[in-house]
Amino acid sequence: MIPVDFLFDFGSPNAYLSHKAIPKIEARTGVSFTYVPILLGGVFKLTGNQSPAVAFAGIKNKLAYEHLEMRRFVKRHGLGRFRMNPHFPVNTLHLMRGAVAAQQAGVFKPYVEITYAALWEEGLKMDEPEVWRAAMQKAGLPAEALIAASQTADVKGELIANTEKAVDRGAFGSPTFFVGDQMFFGKDRLGEVEAEILAPAAAA
Repeated sequence: MIPVDFLFDFGSPNAYLSHKAIPKIEARTGVSFTYVPILLGGVFKLTGNQSPAVAFAGIKNKLAYEHLEMRRFVKRHGLGRFRMNPHFPVNTLHLMRGAVAAQQAGVFKPYVEITYAALWEEGLKMDEPEVWRAAMQKAGLPAEALIAASQTADVKGELIANTEKAVDRGAFGSPTFFVGDQMFFGKDRLGEVEAEILAPAAAA
């Protein structure tokens, strides 16, 4: 079965929206997406890219259109719980190291769900250590163990490696998807991602 990777950083609202749309694609195709934590700030540094808020700030009507497309996506996929985080942009270094630590601890899936909900549904300032800790504890996750693991060279190195590999593969932002060796960028490419997943079966 063709491998499908989802390269994500919690700080991207479009990555959250993609995350919420992925389960239906998995159900339709029978293919599970592999979530790969990357550090978006690191990707920007390595590629010279900028966030849309910065890159499009001087372009008349561009950001307004981006928000329009976001509202359309939210409506189309029934994502009524989504809200822009009032603290955006959020520093995600601790969150992404936590994701790697959660992978190693076997609690990755609930960690992802809790963190995405806290950021893009509850509007919490998750780059505040106490806010993050409270969210983890409320959900029953081992907050202190994850904090300790996040500071290890192993976890830090894995996040750096994920980020560098993402750029080596052609990524320049998040959300980025790879279906085999074919790259797709942005939530609005999910239809093409699904078509690429289904292409071998269609050809047969």
